[in-house]
Amino acid sequence: MTITAKYEDGVFKPLEDVAINEGTIVEVRVPSCADRLKAKSLSVQDFAFYGMWRDRTDIGDSVDYISNLRRDIPG
Repeated sequence: MTITAKYEDGVFKPLEDVAINEGTIVEVRVPSCADRLKAKSLSVQDFAFYGMWRDRTDIGDSVDYISNLRRDIPG
């Protein structure tokens, strides 16, 4: 059985319902980055930074936004 979980506040929290009795001891395997690369080819969506600007209302076109930041660098 494979259970997808998120590590938060020192606890692994399942992202789906699991059929395991309370108090069951389990073994958690966290694959290395190399293991994940071997398992599948990665998409940009697999990285933590993907979508980090989605809630920003001041960024319409990200390319224009970055171009403006670079243009306005003091010095």
